[in-house]
Amino acid sequence: MGQMVADLAREAGDEVGAIITSENSADVSQLAQRLTGHQVAIDFSVAGAVVAHVEACVRAGVPLVEGTTGWQAHEADVRRLVSEHQGALVFGANFSIGVNVFYRIAAHAASLLANIEGYDPFIEEAHHKRKRDAPSGTALHLSELLARAMKGREIPVSSTRAGSIPGTHRVGFDSAVDQITLTHMARSRRGFAAGALLAARWIAGRKGTYEFSEVIDEILKTNGASTV
Repeated sequence: MGQMVADLAREAGDEVGAIITSENSADVSQLAQRLTGHQVAIDFSVAGAVVAHVEACVRAGVPLVEGTTGWQAHEADVRRLVSEHQGALVFGANFSIGVNVFYRIAAHAASLLANIEGYDPFIEEAHHKRKRDAPSGTALHLSELLARAMKGREIPVSSTRAGSIPGTHRVGFDSAVDQITLTHMARSRRGFAAGALLAARWIAGRKGTYEFSEVIDEILKTNGASTV
C-alpha cells in the first residue's frame, strides 16, 4: 500500500519526501525529526506502530492520514496526543471512496428494514491471506452502522483470508421468502491509495481528529448530494 500511495502521488505531480519502512524506521524522536518540514504523512503499516507514528507526526507538526486498521483499542490515546499537540489526523476503517458510499447505502437499507419483521442482517468479508486483522475494520464499521440502524440488533460477521483478494464486503438481509444483498468488491488497492491522497489534501491546514467519513460527507455536500 505504501508503494502504491507513493506511485499515485508522483503520478499526480506530488513530491514524495521520504518513505519510511520497518527496515529504516527509528524511535519517536528520530522519526519526528525525519518528518519535520513535510506537508503530510500517510501511514499504512501495522496496528502496533500507530500510536508511535501519531506521536511522531504531531511532534513534527505534520498532519497524518492513518490507513492502518486494528488499533481502535488505543483510539483514546491517539485522540489525546493529537489534542495535546494541536495536531491533525484523518483515520478510517477503509479509504476507498466506493466503500464509504457503500457504508451509506448499507445503513439506509438497514433503516428501511429495521421495523419489518423476519429479516436477519449479516455481513461477509474476504481479503488476501496476508491481512492480519479479522474481521476487517470495514466489516466492523459496517456492523456498527447496521446495529445502530436496526436498534441494537446483533450483526453476525464472517471472514475469509485466502489468496490475493483485495477486499470484498457483502451485507445481507435474509428472510424465509427472500434475501437482499449488497456487495462492494475492490478490484485493486489503487482505490485505497486514491482515497488516502484525497484525505491528505483535505487535512491540509486543519487541526483535530477526523474520520474519513467526514471527508466524504463534505465532498458529497459540496457536490449537492444528500448524505445518510
